[in-house]
Amino acid sequence: MRTVANTDKARSHSRIPHKEPASGTASLESAISRQPNRLKRFLKALGPGLITGASDDDPSGIGTYAVAGASVGYSVLWTALVTLPLMATVQFICAKIGMVSGQGLAGVLRRHYPRALLYPAVSALLVANTINAGADIGAIAAGINIIVPIPIIWMIVPLVIVILALQILCSYRVIANIFKWLTLALFAYIGSSLFAKPDAAVVLRATLIPSISLDSTFLTTLVAILGTTISPYLFFWQSSQEVEEEVHMGRTRLWQRRGATDSELKYAAVDVITGMFFSVVVMYCIMLSTAATLHQTGQTEIKSAADAAQALRPLAGDAAGVLLAFGLIGTGFLAVPILTGSAAYAMSEAFGWRYGLDENPGRAKQFYGVIIAATVVGMCINFAGINPIDALFWTAVLNGFVAPPLMVVIMLVANNRRIMQNRTNGRLTNTLGWLATIAMFTAAIAMVVTWGH
Repeated sequence: MRTVANTDKARSHSRIPHKEPASGTASLESAISRQPNRLKRFLKALGPGLITGASDDDPSGIGTYAVAGASVGYSVLWTALVTLPLMATVQFICAKIGMVSGQGLAGVLRRHYPRALLYPAVSALLVANTINAGADIGAIAAGINIIVPIPIIWMIVPLVIVILALQILCSYRVIANIFKWLTLALFAYIGSSLFAKPDAAVVLRATLIPSISLDSTFLTTLVAILGTTISPYLFFWQSSQEVEEEVHMGRTRLWQRRGATDSELKYAAVDVITGMFFSVVVMYCIMLSTAATLHQTGQTEIKSAADAAQALRPLAGDAAGVLLAFGLIGTGFLAVPILTGSAAYAMSEAFGWRYGLDENPGRAKQFYGVIIAATVVGMCINFAGINPIDALFWTAVLNGFVAPPLMVVIMLVANNRRIMQNRTNGRLTNTLGWLATIAMFTAAIAMVVTWGH
């Protein structure tokens, strides 16, 4: 009896606190298999991967892709095709780590690796996410400024109050439901890229045949594209949200969450690939439309949101600014909670704090404290007089340097049999995962080597 009691007590310490009552222990696999309609089965499989893909086209992504298309033209279109399998593989690995281990990435590192590896990883994430959140807050204000000519700086503090109120008082699902429809404005870039009537042969060649220049401007742009597409915060967010999904299904204890069936991993792959595909489509069309409209007319620098909006003129005319504003506002309100939330998940798992966006703030003070601190510090960046578009671009460059070492850690975890048991990476997954890591390292090193030349 004592052994059973001790075992149950040990298991209780591995529980993620959750304020909602358990909804049963039925698996995602059985829930989906009971749905006879194929389309509904597909939609039911979508979750963390789709949200992660949507958040990948945050204001930092919009600004970076717009600057890339305007500054170097069609020459970066090939990056969309190359990054899709790489980013999908990395995100699927992160999802699998969460599903198989039953913990977020930081929790896995805390349990199985030295603190000397854990603390630098979560510290780098916290710094990068805080700066990224600050840049995205400035972009939301810039988007509102397009519609209502209120000085950007005046809107920063009220925006932060609204974001924190939503994050603390509402679940993330409520935030996503409020603002996800605004992100559809980004699909206007698809129409704009067609209405601009680019040279089809040139576009096809630039898409299918990679062209790389050793020019520092090109390499900096390449690092920014990779950094905003394969972003560090997505790694931690993906694994933590897979855990949250299982908690919602009633698996509130660690031993209940460990392991994943073939079908569950298949559904996770569908979810991740779908999210990453839509992310890359938007990425490609932003670069194409800005290259076709701005770069082709000699406007190679984007200094404001109004400049970026000019790429939508072929489709929307005078309403171009409004469309871009909706895109910046919608993606910003989605991305900032993900940025600060993923940092809070990582810090909480690293130090053993209570955590969860559905957890009562009074019972998860450190978790919400990290969210508040990251948001407020990010807010202060906007008072340094940095141009919002420049801030978005250089944040992406920073992510391009933070991501590679974190990707090495992810690959080591994904091949550790103590953690993944018989779910370690296969040959194809390992190949693509290491290729993504090498590509990120190579671009960052090349940029440093050629800097100033």
